[in-house]
Amino acid sequence: MNNSTGFIINSSGVLVVYERYGSDIMIPNSVTSLGDKAFSGCLFLTSITIPDSVTSIGSRAFNGCSSLTSITIPDGVISIGDDAFYGCSGRISIAIPDSATSIGDAAFYGYSRLTSITIPDSVTSIGDEAFYGCSGLTSITIPDSVTSIGDRAFRGCSGLTSIMIPDSVTSIGDEAFRGCSGLTSITIPDSVTSIGDRAFRGCPFLKITVSDSVKSIGDEAFKGCKSIIWRCQ
Repeated sequence: MNNSTGFIINSSGVLVVYERYGSDIMIPNSVTSLGDKAFSGCLFLTSITIPDSVTSIGSRAFNGCSSLTSITIPDGVISIGDDAFYGCSGRISIAIPDSATSIGDAAFYGYSRLTSITIPDSVTSIGDEAFYGCSGLTSITIPDSVTSIGDRAFRGCSGLTSIMIPDSVTSIGDEAFRGCSGLTSITIPDSVTSIGDRAFRGCPFLKITVSDSVKSIGDEAFKGCKSIIWRCQ
C-alpha cells in the first residue's frame, strides 16, 4: 500500500519503506513490523511514534537517521534487528520495552550521543558490537536475565564510569569492554567461566576483581588495567 503519507506497507503489515522527508512521523496502527532499512537515510527525521501493533524492528531500520532525538519503542516489540540504529547521532535516551528478548548485533553501533538506555529483564543476550562506540553512555545496568555479552558489545564506550555484570552472565566476549577508559572498578561474578581476548584492554583506571571460577581467559584480556584482584570461591 502506498498512500499520501509516504508509507509503503505490504499485505502482511510490514512497513517496507518511507518515501517522504518528514521530521515528525506517526506510523499507522496497521503496521506490525518495521522492515529492513525502512527509514534508512532519513536525515531530517527528528521524532517518530511507533504504534503498539509493532512487534519487530528490522535490520538497519533507522540507519543513518542523524537527526533523530525522540523515539518510543512500544511494549509489543520482541526483537531489535542488527544495525537498527547504526550511525544515528542525535542526543537521545532510549528505553527498550519489557517484551524484547534480544538486542541485535551493532543495534546501536556508533550512537555517540546516546546518553542513557534501559535494558529490561526480558533481554537474554546482548549482540556483538551492540553498543560499540556509544561514548555518551555514562552508566548501564545489565539485567539478571542476560547470559552472554557479545564481542565488542561495549567497545569504545569511553564515557562509561560504572557497570554491574549480573550473576546470570556466563561469558564475556572478545573486546567486550575494550577502550572503556572511564571505568574504574568492576567485579566479575562467579557465574562467568570465560573472558574473551582483549575484553578489558585499554581500561587504564580499571580495578577488576576476578573469581577463580573463570576457566578461560583470552589473550591480553586485562592488558593496561590498573590492577587485578583474584578472588577464591
